[in-house]
Amino acid sequence: MLWVFILFFLFLIMGMPVAFAIGIAGVLFFLMNPQLPFTMIIQLPISQTQNFPLLAIPLFIFAANLMNETGLTNRLIKLAGVLAGHMRGGLAQVNVVLSTLMGGVSGSAIADAAMEARILGTEMIKKGFSTSYTTAVTVITACITPIISPSIGLILYGTIGQVSIGRLFAGGIVPGLLMMIFLMITVSITSKKKGYLPERPRPSLKEVAIALVDSIWAFLFPIALIGGIRFGLFTPTEAGAFAGVYAFMVGMLFYRELTWEKFKRTLEMTITDIGSIMLIIALSGIFGYGLSYEKAGDKFCSFMLGITSNPHLLLLMLVGALFIAGMFIDSTAIILLFTAILLPLVTEVGVNPVHFGLVFMLVIVLGLVTPPVGVSMYTVCSILDCPLEEYTKDSLPFIAAVVLVDILLIFFPDLVLFVPNLIFGAE
Repeated sequence: MLWVFILFFLFLIMGMPVAFAIGIAGVLFFLMNPQLPFTMIIQLPISQTQNFPLLAIPLFIFAANLMNETGLTNRLIKLAGVLAGHMRGGLAQVNVVLSTLMGGVSGSAIADAAMEARILGTEMIKKGFSTSYTTAVTVITACITPIISPSIGLILYGTIGQVSIGRLFAGGIVPGLLMMIFLMITVSITSKKKGYLPERPRPSLKEVAIALVDSIWAFLFPIALIGGIRFGLFTPTEAGAFAGVYAFMVGMLFYRELTWEKFKRTLEMTITDIGSIMLIIALSGIFGYGLSYEKAGDKFCSFMLGITSNPHLLLLMLVGALFIAGMFIDSTAIILLFTAILLPLVTEVGVNPVHFGLVFMLVIVLGLVTPPVGVSMYTVCSILDCPLEEYTKDSLPFIAAVVLVDILLIFFPDLVLFVPNLIFGAE
């Protein structure tokens, strides 16, 4: 199995798309084990796509794209401006708050980063923010989005690890808010050093109330989502279908901004997004079978438990390893390949699977913002025409803030578990 991993990393270094790197490396395992039937190379990717809970992924992607086309995003931008525009750093603070609000709509860090780069990023540069600082804020604040439900990453983790997706969705609320607070503090400190000023005067209560009412449908969505799962109105998969209907109804009946052209554009974007994610999921079945056949999970558990059985120390070691892995491997691939290995290990030392899911998710999203393969990083650097080395320098305080939140979650698991236990009852 070692040669399979070496080939996988070699393909990634060569710049091969993640899906093909996983698939071809997985095929090598079958070539090295001729006793296994080659028909499995075809059967495994097909069986990966037949997993009913994974149907939630395309449904939530469709709902998120539809919401972005119905005017919800523009209303959230106005709300974020009212709530945070008067703080030191002005539009940079708005950027942080908008990513938090988008968590209940988008669920995708890459989509959020690209959207904010085009709308807020160009405006920040016009108002005097440096290109590198603007890029760093836009890229890293988007990491909040996949932590707050609905999150595609949490759906994958919950499906593979047989962990309650409803509890995971609820568990992301406090970590998402903590990320917002820590990043806003970081913006305030760095803006003071750079001389960036507030964007507008402090808003009146009337302005805040008007902006909140105008964005009410965005706030009701995650509440209805978690509430529906809690009271058994629908499963997490059915919640994806509910999300699509909800977005369609808001766009057609309440905001009345959904046109036929926007709907067609939504379908085109959704097909593209689903295709890229599902190809990785399908081909990971070949690689994952090799891990299972060689009992890689058991061997890794024995190795790690031989070092320490202290849950805090173990989680710190895993976070460090995952942070490095995230620099080279796509976050979706990390979830697909390592959930089945790491979850039994942490539960062995008494870590709650929901707690670990949020710690796990928070560190691997940093792979989207760090070189050499950070997709969000490259996307925004391209949009804003920012040199990579300049972005890297300005991103360090923000990355440190996110890592600090993850360490806080490790030592205080109730920060994750309080809301799920309150909604669903203690486990």
